Amino acid sequence: MSIVIRAVEPRDLNQLTELMYQYIVDFYKRPKPTIEKVHNLIETLLEKNKGIQFIAENEGELLGFATLYFSFSTTKADKITVMNDLFVVEKARGTGVSEQLFKFCETFTKENGYAHMTWVTATDNNRAQRFYEKMGGSLGNWLNYSK
Repeated sequence: MSIVIRAVEPRDLNQLTELMYQYIVDFYKRPKPTIEKVHNLIETLLEKNKGIQFIAENEGELLGFATLYFSFSTTKADKITVMNDLFVVEKARGTGVSEQLFKFCETFTKENGYAHMTWVTATDNNRAQRFYEKMGGSLGNWLNYSK
C-alpha cells in the first residue's frame, strides 16, 4: 500500500464528507449533521486559519483523516495545536496509516512553531488510548468537560 499524507484540498470534499460521516455517525454514534454543516467545517479548515485537516490517500481513495485546531495555552503563553480527530477506515487499521497521520500532525506542529500538540479521545475508546500511549503520549493532568 502506497500511502500519501497531505493537506485536504477542495477536490477531496465529497470523499472527506463520507469519511467524516463514518467517523461521526458510524464510529461515535452521534447524530448525523447536515451536509451543509460538514461542508462548512471542511471549507473553514481549507482556509488554514483556524485549523487544518490532513488525509491519508492510497491511489485516489481516502483512508483516513486528522484534524488539527489552532489554539493557545495560557500556561505556556504560546500557541498550540489540538488534534481533535484521528480516524482511519476499518480496512486500513493496523496498517500504519494512523501512525503516519499522527506523525504528520506532530511534524506540522513543530515545523510551524506551535509549543505542543494535545489530543483528545472518548473515555471509552480504549483502542485510541492504547494507540496514543504507543505514540508516546500520556494522560494529562487536566479533565475535559463538555455540555
